[in-house]
Amino acid sequence: MNTITWIDRIALALIVIGGINWGLIGIFDFDLVAWLFGGSEELLSRLTYALVGVGALWGATLLFRPREERI
Repeated sequence: MNTITWIDRIALALIVIGGINWGLIGIFDFDLVAWLFGGSEELLSRLTYALVGVGALWGATLLFRPREERI
């Protein structure tokens, strides 16, 4: 049965946010998260970076799940 849990969805959304942000940094040298929250050292920016990191760690578990449990 192919099911996706709510935590998988949140993790994937965070991975997409991180990927878009890194793409903007790489192509345009523009950090959207820092711009939105007033700088990369601000609490909300650091919290966002941390959540994206945790989401990426959770997303990595998708690679190692048995085939019937994958998305």
